[in-house]
Amino acid sequence: MNLEILTPDKKVFEGEVTSVTVPGSQGSFEILNNHAPIISTLENGKVVVRSAGKEEKFYTVGGVVEVIDNKVIVLAESVSQK
Repeated sequence: MNLEILTPDKKVFEGEVTSVTVPGSQGSFEILNNHAPIISTLENGKVVVRSAGKEEKFYTVGGVVEVIDNKVIVLAESVSQK
């Protein structure tokens, strides 16, 4: 599945991933291949991206996530990678 992490001023990440964990406003949840379509608001927190045995962490401030047809888009106010 394809993931894009975007802020108002730049594209932070784009690529093929196996799973993504996001800080939803009702609690964290994981998105896997063939996930049902969803749009959710995000809390400040950690987005964990897993692909090919590799794990990356991004820290987001606010935003939304949209999942449709194996494409995940995270739109955040700001993102840092610690």
